Amino acid sequence: MTGQVAAVCRNEGYSFSKPHRDSIRLLTGLGVEGDVHAGETIRHQFRMTYEPDLPNLRQVHLMHEELFHELALKGFKVSAGQLGENVTTRGVDLLGLPTGALLHLGEQAVLEVTGLRNPCAKINDFRKGLLGEVFAMDPSSGEFTFKCGVMAVVRRGGTVRPDDSIEVEPPPPPHRPLERV
Repeated sequence: MTGQVAAVCRNEGYSFSKPHRDSIRLLTGLGVEGDVHAGETIRHQFRMTYEPDLPNLRQVHLMHEELFHELALKGFKVSAGQLGENVTTRGVDLLGLPTGALLHLGEQAVLEVTGLRNPCAKINDFRKGLLGEVFAMDPSSGEFTFKCGVMAVVRRGGTVRPDDSIEVEPPPPPHRPLERV
């Protein structure tokens, strides 16, 4: 599976949305250089208060641009960076990837997918009613699927820009489905 980087975003401070950048630099084992969520241990503002020593499995947040098109059909105008992602993708089925899939971005960077982003209630502060639109019921299991993208860790650093290619490398079988991280 191949795709493309649609946008890259980073923010030095905690806020819901992240501004667009011409490029971001991924740092091995840390995340996006200059981003508030970069670090070896968990940087999620709420979870740091009660689990500060956990490894940071949420170094980079990726979201598929196709979600914005789906939300627009339901009356929600959302664009890259507004839901807090670092990398907006195009043409990659992020939600269909198994845990451990490697994403090769541009010429050097490699991310390892760690799980699904667990959307929080702040999404409703951004757009009232949006939280309910980023969940879906899995017809086979009867469980909720989260549609707000995936989280990853940086396995090899590098610079990532809009229009860079994305190559997906699945992990060796057996594949484990994505869970919330």
